[in-house]
Amino acid sequence: MEKRAIDLLVLSDIHLGTYGCHAKELLRYLKSIQPGMVILNGDIIDIWQFSKHYWPETHMMIIKHFIELLETNVPVYYITGNHDEMLRKFKGFRLGSLRIENKLSIKLNGQKTWIFHGDVFDVVMQHSKWLAKLGAAGYDTLILINRFFNFVSEKLGKGKISLSGKVKGSVKSAVAFINKFETIVCEIAASNQYQYVICGHIHKPSIKTITTEKGKVEYLNSGDWIEHLTALEYYQNEWHLYKYNEDATAQAISLSQQHSSKTSNKTLLDQLLEETEYIPLTK
Repeated sequence: MEKRAIDLLVLSDIHLGTYGCHAKELLRYLKSIQPGMVILNGDIIDIWQFSKHYWPETHMMIIKHFIELLETNVPVYYITGNHDEMLRKFKGFRLGSLRIENKLSIKLNGQKTWIFHGDVFDVVMQHSKWLAKLGAAGYDTLILINRFFNFVSEKLGKGKISLSGKVKGSVKSAVAFINKFETIVCEIAASNQYQYVICGHIHKPSIKTITTEKGKVEYLNSGDWIEHLTALEYYQNEWHLYKYNEDATAQAISLSQQHSSKTSNKTLLDQLLEETEYIPLTK
């Protein structure tokens, strides 16, 4: 099957290692496309809920698919989120064409684009908007503040702060939260002369224009692979919102099982580590 070529792929909120992850559907999608660059925008591996007793073969196959892209020198940027925040200590890490970052700023067709997961704005909206004024340059500072609030919250026995998770039980609260999230993100982007801003985190796929006091900003959210099964694709100088449920081609792809269903997680991990040894290092 001829793969569909796209210039840039943005995925977020896959939550590998959880029962809710639609790994088979994601695998079919990945096998149907040939991206020139990949941005994994947070919550790819769900370290918060990770259990050594649940790591299906299909989840490992997704990791291996990304490794295969690295082996062909496709640039892959891993932007950390809240569920994989443990990786934030590795900001700036490079291995071949893999980069780990907390945020990313790129230019596409001359347009400044700001890309980040978005979890730090949970704290911004819950406590004080002055934190948001730190802006793009202070994004790493916001991450540190978010860590502090999570530390205090856990000490008080309340667990980690994730306002976006708490509002799901109330439709009105969820709508209000999402609208506020999108507005604050775009206000900060406009203040820093960004024409586009790309997030994940809230599991709400979207492409729309938001008007702020400092101008219009194109807001994009890649959604998730728990409920919506969506991604962002950039090709022909335009952004497109991909929806798996509308892609008959990807849905028709059969997945060959490369290992026995009884293969242990340890064996799968050993195979993964063995494959990473062949990723060419940058000079």
